[in-house]
Amino acid sequence: AAIISARNESAVIGRLIRTLKEQDYPSELLDVIVVADNCTDNTAEVARSAGAIVYERFNKVQVGKGYALDYLFKHIFEEQGEDAYDAFFVFDADNIVDPQFVREMNKMYDTGEYSALTSYRNSQNFCANWISAGYALWFLRESRFLNRPRTRLGVNCAVSGTGFLISADVLREEGGWNYHLLTEDIEFTIENVTAGRRVGYCPEAVLYDEQPVRFKQSWAQRLRWSRGYLQVFRKYGGKLLSGMFRGCFSCYDMAMSIMPAAVLTGLSIVVNLGAAAVNVFHYHEWDVLAISALQTVMNLYLTLFVLGAVTTATEWRSIHCAAWKKIAYVFTFPVFMLTYVPIVVQSLFVTPEWTHIDHTRAVTVQQICAADYRDAV
Repeated sequence: AAIISARNESAVIGRLIRTLKEQDYPSELLDVIVVADNCTDNTAEVARSAGAIVYERFNKVQVGKGYALDYLFKHIFEEQGEDAYDAFFVFDADNIVDPQFVREMNKMYDTGEYSALTSYRNSQNFCANWISAGYALWFLRESRFLNRPRTRLGVNCAVSGTGFLISADVLREEGGWNYHLLTEDIEFTIENVTAGRRVGYCPEAVLYDEQPVRFKQSWAQRLRWSRGYLQVFRKYGGKLLSGMFRGCFSCYDMAMSIMPAAVLTGLSIVVNLGAAAVNVFHYHEWDVLAISALQTVMNLYLTLFVLGAVTTATEWRSIHCAAWKKIAYVFTFPVFMLTYVPIVVQSLFVTPEWTHIDHTRAVTVQQICAADYRDAV
């Protein structure tokens, strides 16, 4: 079954359901199930019209995707039985998927090696602006340079929010979806790693995600992610440390992934500038302060520029927009990433609530890959 958790997504959910109905995979072997979570629009009606099985949930206390998924899985198990499905895909309503997505994920799942799989996360709107491009490059880098080598080395990958598959066995063992932190995907990943399960990556299964384009929305989303990482680190840090001492490389890898590195980066900036400021106070050497600040920023910028440039080069054919924009957004990628520093600092002091991000793009995979679409965006 393909599971979709949606809140006020009537503009886009029908398109995702159509791409799932048009998969190169036997239609009788794939159900599409939607949980319309606290919707105030006609998301449920649109989903039913598109051919999905729909559950409606209204709960203003337990708010969030994790609670919606848990509600849905429990209803499925109670009404259809725990053995009704072999596995579940999890999607966000704004996604669209390549026609071979289900077939490729199923092929890898059938090897029997993995309890969960993640996919190649591409973007529908890479070149909308520097914000969407920043997101897209980060997710492409995660697929190519983190999850791909992890799978080749036989260690665990990280599930990234959407476009992933879960064995029904895992949900039966866990009694449902018990992951309710702000970043439930990372919480799910760490739980599987510490439990000794395998999480793999299927590069042939391509998902197209719609990225935020407004900075205020981006700030709110990344603030939630940053706080969520801190929550996961607080909850699972001990288990990961224990696994590291037992020789589990996946535990070490995930610990390094969720470690609040942006906090350390921010602290290093403060320490460097603070030391330079003390020097100015005592010796009045203003040039030292200026040089220290410039070196700190330039080192960070150049490191991130290299990451963006290498990712753009290797994924050039997968990025669907004009060539000059691909190159231009390599230069803005470090700026996007550096905005994480104040976001992470803020996340130390606030616990954000879920905020809706508008999704409005109604495009197909064929349109995204077309030459005239690349020239237009």
